[in-house]
Amino acid sequence: MLVLGIETSCDETGVALFDTGAGLLGHTLFSQVAMHAEYGGVVPELASRDHVRRLLPLIRQLLGQTGRELNEIDGIAYTQGPGLAGALLVGASVAASLGFALGVPFIGLHHLEGHLLSPLLTSPSPRFPFVALLVSGGHTQLMNVNAVGDYELLGETVDDAAGEAFDKTAKLLGLPYPGGPALARLADSGNPKRFKLPRPMIGSGDLNFSFSGLKTATLTLAGREDATAQNKADIAAAFQDAIVEVLVAKAGDAISRIGLDQLVVAGGVGANRRLREVLAQKAAAEGFEVFYPPLDLCTDNGAMIAFAGAQRLVKGVIASRGFSVRPRWELEELRRPAIA
Repeated sequence: MLVLGIETSCDETGVALFDTGAGLLGHTLFSQVAMHAEYGGVVPELASRDHVRRLLPLIRQLLGQTGRELNEIDGIAYTQGPGLAGALLVGASVAASLGFALGVPFIGLHHLEGHLLSPLLTSPSPRFPFVALLVSGGHTQLMNVNAVGDYELLGETVDDAAGEAFDKTAKLLGLPYPGGPALARLADSGNPKRFKLPRPMIGSGDLNFSFSGLKTATLTLAGREDATAQNKADIAAAFQDAIVEVLVAKAGDAISRIGLDQLVVAGGVGANRRLREVLAQKAAAEGFEVFYPPLDLCTDNGAMIAFAGAQRLVKGVIASRGFSVRPRWELEELRRPAIA
């Protein structure tokens, strides 16, 4: 089965072709970062309009790169939610239009399910069941993943997500948009031990997270210190280490509680070098494996949607008959697979 994946949940237009026999054939992505940088963050209306401009040319480009024809597509998967309503509607309407025109099934997917399953595109890949740490700009969650479509929420953030905290802290340090990667680069030249910042909820006894207080503590620290380049780097390093320590401790605790030996890390923050270093150390010490998607698939992309859609379509999941979007959508609602 050849599946076209379409991702338009926020500020990146992604398309991909996944073949259930040959694997990922190709993916193409256009990022709107340069456009939104002028405003210091994503402008929903501009994001939606840019998806309209980019999506069909990207699909044509993808077909040309992979040597496939439109009439060879057997199914279409698109991001149904969560995300920006206008941006989601662009992908959903194109997917439905192509599905009706080609006479093939099309299916709406949860954006986070795409992230959750994206490490399965690597080799070697994890085996079900596994624990997943989803860390992105909008979500920080620990999930017990038993199978495609069978997810149990173990813990989540009670306020800011890790990526959101990175972005907000970068802004208060005067770093350019997008803030998270800029802060991580600055932290590379800093001394993480010079300043002491809190590790929120690290000893809470549950698997939930909280990063709002850490952001406030960093703001207080930055206001107390002179705004020199070295002070900023040291503050960034201390902030990054605080978040990483909490993420690693909670992920390790989840692995221990559930009794599994595989951890999947997905979402944009999963590309953070320091997080990968510390997780590798903990995994080696405690005897579990860690899996990541390829670096170019950590952020939003069409490949993860094409892959997740293919897994559901081959299992007989009922395809869409119309189209709708779900800007707010809890991943745990997918706990049981909808098999025809």
